[in-house]
Amino acid sequence: MRQTFNLQLKELNDNLTKMGGLCEDCITSATQALLLGTEELGEKAIELEKEIDVKENEIQSLCIKLLLQQQPVARDLRTISAALKMITDMERIGDQGSDIAELLKHASYKCKIRTPHIAAMADSTIKMVTGSVEAFVHQDIILAEKIAKQDDEVDSLFQEVKSDILDMITSGTKHDKEFGEEAINTLLIAKYLERIGDHAVNITEWVRFSAGK
Repeated sequence: MRQTFNLQLKELNDNLTKMGGLCEDCITSATQALLLGTEELGEKAIELEKEIDVKENEIQSLCIKLLLQQQPVARDLRTISAALKMITDMERIGDQGSDIAELLKHASYKCKIRTPHIAAMADSTIKMVTGSVEAFVHQDIILAEKIAKQDDEVDSLFQEVKSDILDMITSGTKHDKEFGEEAINTLLIAKYLERIGDHAVNITEWVRFSAGK
């Protein structure tokens, strides 16, 4: 019985890792679509978000099976409960990656982002998502705490983006409608990335919960 349960827990961790990888690919595709102006990458991000939803349902079903068919001890019960919470955060990460791609899909300016801090934010949030999932799978509290602290860097970069936008607006070089759309969408993208970082922090909290800390 316990051997079967351990195999199912491994299956759960494998699926969480796969879902985390899909989230990473979704964010990467969305931000690259934005920075490079490549619509194909934007479409890829939107499709990946759908795959993330499918994987969420698969993991939910597996967790329910573990709860109903097995007799999890307290720590196992915490792990399964945390996994169910965690996939909600990952599903939202996928939503926000898709939202970024949708901005490109409907934007008339076709991406003229002039702040390097967007790319830096994307890089930081991708690392946070990957690291937080790894911390959960390996129950690595030290890594989880390290990832949580990286959110300060993302928040700092968000402030830099806002500063860049203010510089763009007050420079006096361009004030047409297209430029205004660019500024608004740049801020929205930065906010989506900031929220992705927040969801990664939530995942690190589920690591601590799972470990009983």
